[in-house]
Amino acid sequence: MARRFLRRLIQAAAVMVLAALVSFLLFNYIGDPVSNMVGERASAEDRTALRDRLGLNDSFVVQFARFTANAVQGDFGMSYRLQRPVTELLAERLPATIELVLASALFAVVLGVSLGIFTAIRRDSWLSRVILAVSLVGVSLPTFVIGIGLIYLFAVTLGWLPSFGRGDVVQLGWWSTGLLTASGLKALILPAVTLGLFQMTFILRLVRAEMLEVLGADFIRTARAMGLSDTTVNFKYAFKNASLPVITIVGLKLGELIAFSIITETVFQWPGMGLLFIQAVSFADVPIMAAYLFMVAFVFVAINLVVDVLYVVLDPRLREAKA
Repeated sequence: MARRFLRRLIQAAAVMVLAALVSFLLFNYIGDPVSNMVGERASAEDRTALRDRLGLNDSFVVQFARFTANAVQGDFGMSYRLQRPVTELLAERLPATIELVLASALFAVVLGVSLGIFTAIRRDSWLSRVILAVSLVGVSLPTFVIGIGLIYLFAVTLGWLPSFGRGDVVQLGWWSTGLLTASGLKALILPAVTLGLFQMTFILRLVRAEMLEVLGADFIRTARAMGLSDTTVNFKYAFKNASLPVITIVGLKLGELIAFSIITETVFQWPGMGLLFIQAVSFADVPIMAAYLFMVAFVFVAINLVVDVLYVVLDPRLREAKA
């Protein structure tokens, strides 16, 4: 177990170095931030002086080594546009993104797993057919279309929920939360549903497919022949065996929530890291863009580590193989 975990840590470190290289390479050549910072009337000397101050005239190797060394310490430099430390900007936006992602994940996992189990156990019922038909909306429509549709229905037409913003927030130290205010909770509903709908329908269909496969296995028929209750058969045996492949996919899908939050935060003007990234793209603010991609890569790597450990914990065959 310890050897397996150590090997996975080494692989994770290698992936993070590669992610740092890719993020630095992609964003370091998408535009010239100096032009946006000094304007068209600046002299060539002023431009050169600013590039020297920002370290943009250094070689690629020197710039990347400096970026990597600083990133390991949590320092991603200064924002070209806002002239503030990137770490400070991300820390301000982090609570909004984390709360949105957690609310979306809770919505996707709880509803997706529950409906997936129900549609597998009651696969011939009319309600299961309706749920599967409606779930096609979540997997077929783009996120921004779903968001605009929800805004039109619940904000414009019915007037039940706000169409943008985060609502009132409460400061708990450096953490700002909207979960403790009525307007904050109302503002969270539409973005969370928009962000989690695709993941929810995907999890629903995955759980249903895995459950149907396990429910047709010989050991399930044997369990029923022994007189075990439907609840025991469906949840203790069927769902437990169907959960292993589901854990992997669910882990990756939850990681995607961080990446997909860019679109949702833009549609709802949610003041999170995704919206900060979009604003940075238009200004060629390389430090913010590189830091954001680096953080997304870290989330995926961390989730993969957790999923790998859960696999060993839930599947005794893996523990025996490593013994």
